[in-house]
Amino acid sequence: METALRLFRERGYEATTMRAIAAEAGVSVGNAYYYFASKEALIQAYYDRAQAEHEAACEGLLATERSFAARLGGVLREWVRVSEPYHEFAVKFFKHAAEPSNPLSPFSAESSPARDSSIAIYQKVVDGSTDRMDADLRAELPELLWLMSLGVVLFWVHDTSEGCHRTYRFIELTVPLVDRLVGLSHLPGLRGVARDFIAGVHELRS
Repeated sequence: METALRLFRERGYEATTMRAIAAEAGVSVGNAYYYFASKEALIQAYYDRAQAEHEAACEGLLATERSFAARLGGVLREWVRVSEPYHEFAVKFFKHAAEPSNPLSPFSAESSPARDSSIAIYQKVVDGSTDRMDADLRAELPELLWLMSLGVVLFWVHDTSEGCHRTYRFIELTVPLVDRLVGLSHLPGLRGVARDFIAGVHELRS
């Protein structure tokens, strides 16, 4: 998988074949196909590993922090930190993942294991928070936060600042706004707005 990621970065995804990956890794083509049925399977393996690394990096934070904003901000920052070694690869690869019909899209059926695992992290963010929020919004929030995280990914892909400083700043600016909206959702005057928003999300899903 490491060989594949390097070749994708150096030669481009389209120009890199399974035969080239196998040769560079020092294994037979048949052996490569035994473990990975396609180039897409190699990328899915990368998704799964990156997700496991992110989950492990968040364990300490989620075990001790109870503030919703601190939990969310910490999880997003840890994603940027663990993804940093793959930033150059992601910049060149993003156009494939951005295609709606591509199996490497985060919304595809093939990506569902990594997607479900990522949503599960945001479920932990919500479940472990002691902040008050509307009950209906709380139930929908993990998936909404995952969608928000895709916006962070998009910003990160285009971030050319040293150490992705601008992405960290983007998180610093965005999380307080989300925290404020979530915190206001339980107030009687805004409860209806929260429910209308949730209904709109449900409609878009169908």
